[in-house]
Amino acid sequence: MATAVGPGSGSGGSGAGDGRARTWARLAVLCALGAFASIAAAAGSGGVLLLVIGLLGSALTGAGVWWALAHRRAARLLGVLVAVITPIGVLVLFAATGVWILAVAVIVLWAAALGSARACLRRLRQPYGMHARGTPPPRRPVLIMNPRSGGGKVERFGLVERAEALGARVVLLEPDGPDVETLARRAVAEGADLIGAAGGDGTLAIVAAVAVEHRLPFLVVSAGTRNHFAMDLGLDRTDPSTCLDALTEGVELRVDLGEVEGRPFVNTVSFGAYAHIVQNPDYRDAKTATALEHLPDLLQGSEGAHLEADAGGTELSGPQALLISNNPYARADPFGGGRRPRLDRGSLGVIAVRVEGAAGAAEVALLGERAGGITVLSATRVVVRADTDTIPVAVDGEALTMSVPVVCTVRPKALCVRVPRHRPGATYVTPPVDWRRIVHLALTVRTAPQGAA
Repeated sequence: MATAVGPGSGSGGSGAGDGRARTWARLAVLCALGAFASIAAAAGSGGVLLLVIGLLGSALTGAGVWWALAHRRAARLLGVLVAVITPIGVLVLFAATGVWILAVAVIVLWAAALGSARACLRRLRQPYGMHARGTPPPRRPVLIMNPRSGGGKVERFGLVERAEALGARVVLLEPDGPDVETLARRAVAEGADLIGAAGGDGTLAIVAAVAVEHRLPFLVVSAGTRNHFAMDLGLDRTDPSTCLDALTEGVELRVDLGEVEGRPFVNTVSFGAYAHIVQNPDYRDAKTATALEHLPDLLQGSEGAHLEADAGGTELSGPQALLISNNPYARADPFGGGRRPRLDRGSLGVIAVRVEGAAGAAEVALLGERAGGITVLSATRVVVRADTDTIPVAVDGEALTMSVPVVCTVRPKALCVRVPRHRPGATYVTPPVDWRRIVHLALTVRTAPQGAA
């Protein structure tokens, strides 16, 4: 029997919930109006001009960052100076003209407006979209654990002992032993009725593919470094031992599995600058230095392949970075805390970045993902071409090389994941701030239902 993931059906959009949401919406609108009123109050003292200067300062800072990343030696130093000095100069100008108090008021009021708007949307949030099915506990579960993953989380959280206490057989991945796919297939051949993995997302993807092939449930233990897949499943990333609760008190989710040239991925496939940089053997030990060494040539086009992509009929020409995700991210920021609200939409997320020069970087600094150099869309099939026979590809963080064209697809609801019934991040999904919806709700007057006393 299917049950909604979360503590209840969670409508949250009626009765007292609606009333509280309207209150937050009205507070958000009032704070936003207060912010605009503060800007207007500063107009007599040149406040509008200072606002323009602030925006120009943001653009110049973005251009400085681009200059620092896309050049070397003296030009890089100049870019760093511009990126650092510009915001300091804007702040000094605000203080010298005496409107800094209004500037602070604008920032505080706008932050309060955004906070109130998000509180409103949390009252109207929808239950977590993926649904779970209750099933009996597995009888012969096998978990493959990488003791080196996540800086030694397997040992630090006592994952082997806890898993064995719950009835699972644990197989440790050794440097000189069989690879993870061999271990997973061996577990299936020996009669496992569930296979799982504690490790990075690359390890998870390989074991997940074996589980899909043999129609077995798959268990995720968040013992990697970033644990993006675990996060989007709602699992606890701070204590991976809680993931093992799925062995006794678990439910099953049906989620999608991405594929790139037949290789599975649970999170992302990257092309372009990042994929090129992670190929360097020095990257693991000196990430920043390696990136700074290669970025100038990659951003200016003198190094790396020229990419073209067809994303569901949309042509993407010459992206410097191209990221394909197993289901779309809520924002174009998967590396900075971005999240996929669902993993069962049957589509790939596509984020393409092409920043041409300092002007393009300034536009990104001002507009973010709405800038013309950033394309965000979804598709069920993405074909990546290049002017070379092979291109570097990063699959769930693993550095690979593939022959072009490279085809990315998605297998809808192919993977059955067993997860704990109660998970900290799986209760609700809050949508992005939509000011039209906030204003509409703030102006709505609640009427009593017909027949009410």
